[in-house]
Formats: sequence, C-alpha cells, structure tokens
Amino acid sequence: MMRRPTIIAIGGFTSEVGKTTLLCDLLRVFPGWEAIKTTRGHYRSCGKDAHACCVSHLLTEEPVVRSGRDATYERGKDTGRYWEAGAVNVHWLIATDEQIEIGIKQALARVETAGVFVEGNSFSNFVEADYFVMVKRSDNEKIKKSAKQVLSKASAIYLSGEDSSTAAEAATLSVEVPVYTPSELPALIAQIRRIVTVSV
Repeated sequence: MMRRPTIIAIGGFTSEVGKTTLLCDLLRVFPGWEAIKTTRGHYRSCGKDAHACCVSHLLTEEPVVRSGRDATYERGKDTGRYWEAGAVNVHWLIATDEQIEIGIKQALARVETAGVFVEGNSFSNFVEADYFVMVKRSDNEKIKKSAKQVLSKASAIYLSGEDSSTAAEAATLSVEVPVYTPSELPALIAQIRRIVTVSV
C-alpha cells in the first residue's frame, strides 16, 4: 500500500490574491512534487447558459480529474504555470460542491510523489492537509464564504502584495497562526520544510 503524500494546501481569502504565485514559488524549491488545482463549478452560476461559464461546460455527473501535461497545460493558466514552475505532474479537479469530496480523493490517489501542493479552499473540508497556508492581499479586507469555512484550519497566513506589514496586519486579523509577507517567504519555506521532514 502506497503511503499518503505530504499535502501542503494553498487557499485564499478571495480570488486573485496570489495563491498560484505562492504555489509556484514553492514548487521551485520543492523539486519533484506534484500539484492539484481544484475548481468548483456551478451550472449556470453566471446567470447565462451553462456553456457561458468558465468551467460549467466541463461538469458531468461525476467529478472530472485531468492529469498530465497534455490534459492540463495551457500557457498563462494556473495549471500551465505549475508545469513551468517545475511540477512533475499536474492534476486539475473540476467539480460541483457535491462532488468535491470524492473528486479530491480521486485526484490525491493519482499522486505518485512524496509531496503535493493543492490550490483551493473547499477540499479542506474533506482532506486534512499537513500544512495549510491562507493567502490574503494586504489591501483587501474581503473574505469569501469558502474561505470563512476553512480559516480555522489554517496553519499560516501569507500576505501578498508589496506593502504587506506583518505586525499591523496580524493585529487586524486576530489570528493565532504565523503571518508571513513576501519578504519573509524564506521563513515560510523553512517552516514547510520542517513539516515535510516530520511527515516523511
């Protein structure tokens, strides 16, 4: 029986906060790891027809897991960036809210390396990560519903953006986990290395 990979999760307070950028930064310093992108789809979620949304036309009765470069590489897209950052394999889970649990387990079952980075929030309700970083922009106070649901599981907060201030932001967040900024990325990497060493 193959051992479960070390799971490092990257979630976000909102969209467009820098989750993929952080994940790619981590892939570059953890060679030989895989990556999973989780995308929640909704039929007609945009108020238009089902094929107008970015992934609604990909939804089926079962979760969809695409793996390998041919199925997941697209220049400029998150999964393409994972490959360019050095992922040895990339898996893209496309699922409805009801399919996330089985879908993330199917994606994880395809991981053949010792470790995997997973981008997304919702899967954390069903799979316990070894370390879970929530990304927040220092200039954005919003937090989406899926982030609120998993914030208590966070191991650390990463403040993206050039003007991040750890002390000031940590005070406003009222969290009891470490808060890192881009200038402190080496410290976050060191912490993840310790987690990886313990879980091996």
